[in-house]
Amino acid sequence: MTFEDWPSVHAIYAEGIATRNATFETEPPSWEEFDRGRLPRARLVAVESGSVVGWAALSATSTRACYSGVVEHSVYVAEDARGRGIGRALLDDLVAAADEAGIWTIQTSIFPENGASLALHELVGFKVIGRRERIAQLDGVWRDTIFLERRSPTAG
Repeated sequence: MTFEDWPSVHAIYAEGIATRNATFETEPPSWEEFDRGRLPRARLVAVESGSVVGWAALSATSTRACYSGVVEHSVYVAEDARGRGIGRALLDDLVAAADEAGIWTIQTSIFPENGASLALHELVGFKVIGRRERIAQLDGVWRDTIFLERRSPTAG
């Protein structure tokens, strides 16, 4: 992912936000905020016929050195490109890049209503750790999330 990809990444992020089942965010960040909040390694885009149709990125979970190998991730696919394996390809490549970088844990929180994302993550090797009840509000409504993690078989 480069700065030139940002308009497409931003649009795809906005589509995910609009579903109200992808994130607690209500607006996509600016490029500067996005860039500051994501690790420089393993920022990926999926491209079909010259157009960005999906993206994935890693974020640190803590600034403490003991958690340097623990990250969160995001993976989003354009609405008109869903169901074609793009999310799987992005997640597979993201996991491989994380393993290569020595990251031992990738974690994520997914709304229980987002069955496609839950199924995808379990298919790629993420394990459900538990349900976080009423963890935060979205549009004034308390929402639960399912907390999952993927432990590297080679790092850590």
